[in-house]
Amino acid sequence: MKKIHLIGMIMIGIAIYLIITAGGEVATYSNFDDARGAAGKVKVVGHLVKDKEIIYDELVDPNYFTFYMVDDNKEERKVILNQGKPQDFELSEQIVLTGKMENDEFIASEILLKCPSKYKDEEVYLKNEKG
Repeated sequence: MKKIHLIGMIMIGIAIYLIITAGGEVATYSNFDDARGAAGKVKVVGHLVKDKEIIYDELVDPNYFTFYMVDDNKEERKVILNQGKPQDFELSEQIVLTGKMENDEFIASEILLKCPSKYKDEEVYLKNEKG
């Protein structure tokens, strides 16, 4: 067997390994109802409930942040994040949480904020001008 064939087989093996391990990280988006029955962590997409309290006091506990979120099925739940409050949290258009349900609360281990685009006003103007 030539060295080039051996190197090619090793590279194919590494590629297969990377595809399999990366596939384990891929998760589908759920809602709070699905999260209640899930065995492991799930990703829940929703929006901040702005009329309910947001609790974060960095002097008392900088790793405790809690708020209320409503998912795409209009189900509202209290969320507990054992991290600091993300910057511009209140401005987010959408929130993606990774975590699990415990009783009636969602314990988040990760948070991803989808913030408004700085070009949003420009897009509206262009649509109105054409239409």
